[in-house]
Amino acid sequence: MVRPPCCTGLNVKKGLWNNEKEDAKIPAYVSKHGTRNWTEVSKKAGLKRYGKSCRLRWTNHLRPDLKHESFTPEEEELIIRLHAAIGSRPNHHNSAIFSAGGDAISG
Repeated sequence: MVRPPCCTGLNVKKGLWNNEKEDAKIPAYVSKHGTRNWTEVSKKAGLKRYGKSCRLRWTNHLRPDLKHESFTPEEEELIIRLHAAIGSRPNHHNSAIFSAGGDAISG
């Protein structure tokens, strides 16, 4: 499989995110320019990451509307009912009810 030209950089950082430095750059850029092109977010925000990595970091950790608290007993009961009705598709559960990323339930 051949990578697209946008992804051929040798200086791409992989692995754990530096919460203080890298995490601050994504929301600052997104608030000004939006989330339409994650390759541009990566390049113009000064991150040496793939666009997909930036998108996943935003979606699962940095979005301002994410709920970071534990589920309430009512939410847990709803998750159990949804699982019985829909099956194990956490993104369907989340998008319908919660302000949580797909990793919140499946983890």
